[in-house]
Amino acid sequence: MKSIPQVSGFRIASPVVSGILWAIIWLAAGTLLVSVLLYSSSMGEDEIVPWVFGVHGFASLCGGFVSARRSGRRGWYVGFATGLIYALLVLVSSYLAHDIGWTVRILSLLGVSCAAGAIGGMMGVNTGSGSKGRK
Repeated sequence: MKSIPQVSGFRIASPVVSGILWAIIWLAAGTLLVSVLLYSSSMGEDEIVPWVFGVHGFASLCGGFVSARRSGRRGWYVGFATGLIYALLVLVSSYLAHDIGWTVRILSLLGVSCAAGAIGGMMGVNTGSGSKGRK
């Protein structure tokens, strides 16, 4: 009898797409955490911007980690690409939902996401199965 992962047969082939999926999962968890923090404390909505950048940075870090681990090579490059695509997806969805304008926060989000994705990629490439035994 085969185990469940072998029966389903569903596997994302692209490491970047897999990293984006994991980044979106962590974004959802972080958004839930920040909304509970906002609801349960006396913090105002204008004080939440650093928390939002932290959530996006952590989600991008996790996405870069997963994508570079799956890739097994060029960790910072794959992580940077994952962070960039993640940030562009967030910006496009923000633009479509709220018609945002170009501000310094957008460049900050791009910088934080790309840097965090690259750092996650550097960490993730060294933990993958392809990195063992390689010198």
